Amino acid sequence: MRILVGDSSCLIDLHKAGLNLDVLSLPFTFVVPQPLYDRELLSIPRREREMMVARGLQVQTLTGEQTERAQDYSNRFIPLAVYVCFALVLAEVSENALLLTGDRDLRKVAEGYDVETHGVLWALDQMDAHTDIPAQVLLEALQLYERDPHCVAPRGRTSETD
Repeated sequence: MRILVGDSSCLIDLHKAGLNLDVLSLPFTFVVPQPLYDRELLSIPRREREMMVARGLQVQTLTGEQTERAQDYSNRFIPLAVYVCFALVLAEVSENALLLTGDRDLRKVAEGYDVETHGVLWALDQMDAHTDIPAQVLLEALQLYERDPHCVAPRGRTSETD
């Protein structure tokens, strides 16, 4: 089974649409770095984060070397916060992993290191293909993203081809 490493932007956007628990039913092993879970997902209520873990979200601790690599990436690629770099490193060192991110700068850096990346629209496409979530629910999520100025989903698109 493929490993899907989530960053905070996508997990928060899925939460906004009420889909953060549903996405965990996809055929992936979902992983998030411990520091990101502890400090970046605070807009998701604690009980809901605990439910995500109960449904299969794995919260993974990074080694000292991995933490140093994330800090190095954050220092070299200035727009990137260290927390998203934790997700990049975790995707980079995990066999058969892909990175779920809405951060354009992170995506560019990840692709430079041959880390496959996708965004929240791809996750919605996957939910449409692999779950019984009604299409209307997914459409409402897209409409919410289109209206939300803080959402990192691309504007004016209804699907993601990558």
